Amino acid sequence: MLKTGAGRLADSSRLPTALRAVLGYYADAGVFDYRSLSLKGEIDERTEQMIDDVFALVEDALAEAFDRDSVTFDYDTKLVLPAQLTLGYVYRHARQQAADDPVTAEIASGVPDVDADALEAGPSQNLTPREMVVRAEQMTRFSIEALIDGDMRDAINDDEFEDFEVDFEPDSIRRVAEVAQRALQSHLTDILDDLPPIVEERYQWAVDYSETHQDRDEHFRELMDAAEDGDESALCDIREEYKFADFTDEDVAALFTDTERDLPYIKTQYARVGVLYDGMLDLYRLGGLNIEAEFARAIVLAIIGAQIWLDDVDDYDDDRREGQLTPVTAEYLLAPDDEAGYRRVVDVTEQYLDLAKEYATAADSPLTGVAVEYIYRSGEPDVLPGKP
Repeated sequence: MLKTGAGRLADSSRLPTALRAVLGYYADAGVFDYRSLSLKGEIDERTEQMIDDVFALVEDALAEAFDRDSVTFDYDTKLVLPAQLTLGYVYRHARQQAADDPVTAEIASGVPDVDADALEAGPSQNLTPREMVVRAEQMTRFSIEALIDGDMRDAINDDEFEDFEVDFEPDSIRRVAEVAQRALQSHLTDILDDLPPIVEERYQWAVDYSETHQDRDEHFRELMDAAEDGDESALCDIREEYKFADFTDEDVAALFTDTERDLPYIKTQYARVGVLYDGMLDLYRLGGLNIEAEFARAIVLAIIGAQIWLDDVDDYDDDRREGQLTPVTAEYLLAPDDEAGYRRVVDVTEQYLDLAKEYATAADSPLTGVAVEYIYRSGEPDVLPGKP
């Protein structure tokens, strides 16, 4: 009865989305942890401070480049959610092992200690709860900076500058973006120089794997253009090369279960966004932290689901007009009509997010489970054609 009632409340548009997410996760997974609400607020506050520290580096560089006394800079940072969830995951487990709260008022800074053998030998088993928190905070700082740097690189490559905001009228917004990205790249290079080579190797492997997929963008655009013109062979290629593509790298394929490998778009979307967060989680492991496989799978699947449900759904009209192949544009091309395309987009999203919630529950991370539910309830599929 309680779960049924929670499910009805979760579907009420009168309630805030955050509360609906908590109730929806409880209705679906049977897990209700009120502490996850306070933990979310705590994580948001602490990671916002880390982001402010990152932007301070950028503001100093912009002030010098544009010969100004000071600059206020802002940039969309929604991509840092996995780092926030990982920090919350470590906080929760550290607190479960401690008599006193190991999370102190001061956020740890500095270069994290790294065990170069941790990926093969497993995480350190002798970290105190406080040491776990310190390393998690240090690695979260580094991860946030690396994620923002990578996103800025992509924005510059794609000539997309709307997320770069400053409090003055620059002669070129591209120049603002390039100065900002170079400032972060230089700082990251300094940090990596103080860390064992394995850190940069894992980080660069993830970036290279993702860029290999990006290099196929023109090919996928050509397939989409041909499919728009009714070319049946192009539609077949979209199914085989994009929707149901097989992993060619056996080591990467081994990261997934049979169920995950059967998910539509898993190979292309893992290369597009998922691998970057797998690489991020390896950094925490190198810091000696125990990041369970179930938690990692929850993060990767949730991010792929969010990419489809939030970004690709919202951008459908633009992507269709500009010839950008995504899981959403692909489903509408492959479907017999718009109504079927709509149902398939919803189905694909739910496959990813439902499985992500299962893994979050198995990893004892209610914060992640609620975040996945929040992603689903934040979607706006009504913008798509063909809603029944």
